[in-house]
Amino acid sequence: MLRVEHIRVSYHRVPALHDVSLALDRGEIVAMVGGNGNGKSTSLRAIAGLNRLDGGRIALAGHDIGSLPAHQRVRLGVSLVPEGRRLFPRLTVARNLELGAYTRQDAAEASDTMERVYALFPVLKDRHRQLAGTMSGGEQQMLAIGRGLMARPQLLLLDEPSWGIAPKLVTKILDTIQAINATGVSVLLVEQNVRRALAIAHRAYVIQTGRIVLEGSGKELLENDIVRKAYLGG
Repeated sequence: MLRVEHIRVSYHRVPALHDVSLALDRGEIVAMVGGNGNGKSTSLRAIAGLNRLDGGRIALAGHDIGSLPAHQRVRLGVSLVPEGRRLFPRLTVARNLELGAYTRQDAAEASDTMERVYALFPVLKDRHRQLAGTMSGGEQQMLAIGRGLMARPQLLLLDEPSWGIAPKLVTKILDTIQAINATGVSVLLVEQNVRRALAIAHRAYVIQTGRIVLEGSGKELLENDIVRKAYLGG
């Protein structure tokens, strides 16, 4: 479904990604793990169209999307839930969700999608008139994921979904990611909780200093000595 081939990205001429390649099949959860500053978020932003490529190719369902602007990639089924959530804090829960469907023309379809989001996250329905900025970190993360789903994506890019939320809600968020995947949405997951990310991933990549250095099934990487020593504490 997604094929990233030898992409390179830089910030102000400083290389951030060096020859990164990865693939994701339809219906998979694929995790990308690694330390801070190694290129995980940059990879997602490049796939979403927020970072310009210096080289390489990004293909969705066989079609090259590497030169398309971000909003056109959303229309093709790519939706990014960014690190830090990036909600509109002074708008209501319902309005934030509505803005997630801005590329969709069918109002009835958008309304149906909103009800599906509310079924996944009942707290959002209970608080649909509440301002997003007044919610807890975990509730805001649910809203950010819900907003991403409003675009009816084929591919959901999740950047650090457990960032800044209470530990008791991390399980809820990750369980919901699996539930979303079970509906047919493919997921590319960047997650600081390496153990939990690998536990739910079908496959995973380890990125260091802008390069993919390991890949395998989630189970294989959980048992890999290098991964265990670098990220799992032994």
